[in-house]
Amino acid sequence: MNGTIHPAAPHHLPVFITAPGDTDVLMVIMAVFLLVAVLAVGLLFLRLHTLPERIAHRSHKLQFEIVAVLGLLALFTHMHIFWVLGLLLALIDIPDFGTPLRRMARALERLSGMAPEEDAVGATAEPDRGSSLPESRPTLVVPAEGEGDAIERPAAVASAQKERANA
Repeated sequence: MNGTIHPAAPHHLPVFITAPGDTDVLMVIMAVFLLVAVLAVGLLFLRLHTLPERIAHRSHKLQFEIVAVLGLLALFTHMHIFWVLGLLLALIDIPDFGTPLRRMARALERLSGMAPEEDAVGATAEPDRGSSLPESRPTLVVPAEGEGDAIERPAAVASAQKERANA
């Protein structure tokens, strides 16, 4: 075949029309653009789809697992109501009633002299760090006045007695 133009064709052809046997540059550019566009839209969709889960995870919500399950249900069932419910649940602060009740129960157990109950994992519950019970205070061994025996007293009482004795 020769490279001459057909006599019926216009003499001023657009740039995107190629000669027979040449590479169609516009088609290659459009194929790359289409591939990049499909990947970008897919990543945007997945990023938007995981928005409720990321919100719940970032703010350390108690209902994080429920939001994650609703997101998976929305992804696999294509029912957008699950995504909307997950987003609403991620934005709402549900009060934590369990922690204060557990702390009260542990404090009552200590006050009554009962051994603390074991948690579900099998370890005993840890005492509160800010407890004002005598067991959690540091103690000093100070000899009692007039006696040679040493007794244990809270550190604040022992230091107050020393100050009074020095004064």
